[in-house]
Amino acid sequence: MENRFLVRLKIADLKKIVIAIDGYSACGKSSTAKQVASRLGYTFIDSGGMYRAVTLYLLNRGADIKDLNNVEDHLNHVSIDFVDESILLNGENVDLEIRSREVNENVSEVSAISAVRRKMVRQQQEIGLNKGVVMDGRDIGTVVFPDAELKVFMTAEMEIRAVRRQKELSTKGIDEPLESIMKNLQDRDLVDSTRVDSPLKMAEDAIEIDTTNITLEEQVVQVVALAKEKINEN
Repeated sequence: MENRFLVRLKIADLKKIVIAIDGYSACGKSSTAKQVASRLGYTFIDSGGMYRAVTLYLLNRGADIKDLNNVEDHLNHVSIDFVDESILLNGENVDLEIRSREVNENVSEVSAISAVRRKMVRQQQEIGLNKGVVMDGRDIGTVVFPDAELKVFMTAEMEIRAVRRQKELSTKGIDEPLESIMKNLQDRDLVDSTRVDSPLKMAEDAIEIDTTNITLEEQVVQVVALAKEKINEN
């Protein structure tokens, strides 16, 4: 078997592309995107984490998220950066805080605010200017990078998604009932897919991957293979 390090070197010599991974919550988008980025030597950007960080900021400041002027005022004081795949909100690591129940219950509503989306999309597009990026979210292939060379859309059955999210939260010390998680996912699906600004939908040229019955490793291998095809085309 060819040494993985040598494979990465060969890939690095080729033209870099943008990989957009969209889909529903708890389908494996972020986990897959992280590993795909690692294996290709690309930069991973968790766009969902960016919206969670904004939500956390607004909640911590007691902002009225239904008052759009108030939200815009707060956005002027929000700075989001990534360091070693950790997300920094105004210089502070908030990897754990953005996964709280309160953030889960409010992130879809905050993400639907046009001013929030404009600010995040601008920053995401700036990050992707030099390509060599794997970004996951809900509107990456349709709005952020409509010209991305590879677009993937992930789906999975609701019960499987809920179990996966429960396990993810458990590893962070958060104990959440399965029924509550399922309800939250259903609510988020509804808000994300029906919002006026950048709704969740599959791009016409995206490749759909149902992750219900495949492992994370299988997801990663499939996307890496698709990426290599696109890289060779370019």
